[in-house]
Amino acid sequence: MQQLDQVMEKPVPLNMGEVNFSQAEDVRLETTRARFSNLLKRHAELTERLSRDSDKSVFERLQREFEAAHASQTQEICLDGEQWNDGLLATIRERVHMEAERKAMLQQGDAASMPNSPIHEKITYRVGNKMICCLDGPRIGVQYETSFAGEPCEMFHCVLESKSFLEKMTVLEHTIPFFLPIRDAGNNYLSSNAMKFIDYVGDLLQAYVDRREQVRLIKEVYGNQIGELYCSLPYHMIEFVLADFDCKVIVSTRYGELVYTLPSTISVLAWPMHQHKKLQTSVAPTSRKESHGNQLVPARLAHAEDALRSMSLPEAFAEIVLSMPKALEEAFPDRSVSSRVSSQ
Repeated sequence: MQQLDQVMEKPVPLNMGEVNFSQAEDVRLETTRARFSNLLKRHAELTERLSRDSDKSVFERLQREFEAAHASQTQEICLDGEQWNDGLLATIRERVHMEAERKAMLQQGDAASMPNSPIHEKITYRVGNKMICCLDGPRIGVQYETSFAGEPCEMFHCVLESKSFLEKMTVLEHTIPFFLPIRDAGNNYLSSNAMKFIDYVGDLLQAYVDRREQVRLIKEVYGNQIGELYCSLPYHMIEFVLADFDCKVIVSTRYGELVYTLPSTISVLAWPMHQHKKLQTSVAPTSRKESHGNQLVPARLAHAEDALRSMSLPEAFAEIVLSMPKALEEAFPDRSVSSRVSSQ
């Protein structure tokens, strides 16, 4: 009986085949990780190049045209709330067509028949982050001025063509990033509500810049604590890994609509990086053990998900890092999990 007790007290050795299998799996995972990291770097470089070089000449030409229209204005009207409506947009369209007719008469030398009306005043309208003006020809120009944290960011342009009141307006040209659904927005709104199209594009651009700048800020401030980071072109899918803990913490966020600045789907999982030194002898699964082995399964960090759901990304990041050691201790009470570096 004593010999039997001694045998029962000895730890059960791992099967050599399982050890070899685990090592082979680790090698394959590291190879895949290296390839994926290289792909992410190439993706980031391509994104930057497309954002910088795409339609640069169009932007410069339209910027000059909008600046000229603003310089030649005789009046600027700031609109608020209900002042921006379908009736005003119809008035702007009327001004565009009458101005086109007036210039056509000038070219034909028929200046005597031109009506002398205040409707030919050059007026620009400001609605929130939008400046709306009449451009040469039957065109309406919309300039979108985006911002982040109260500071101005980029300007975007959209030129609408209004051939007649009987036809819907169409997008003639623009400087909006190609990965934002400007064509779908035109198909959905321009035939029935052009004002809604103008407002939606403004919301779309502001939300895109807001998400992009949030990611830029966490890279600048917390770059040394981020192991890997992936973002889609519109920044509506963001994933990153926290690298300063013994557990690998993977943060995934999804924005249900491109006009959202807070994510609608959030997942924060902590993966243990090392195995227990002592093997568990219990057959039934305990804590976060799988019934078929000793691998720890990831823990969901609800406090981090709540922070991301209600705060901007930089604010949530600071909150997550600050409370991470305690959260990991609660998630894995039988492990010694601590931060490798003190949180900033």
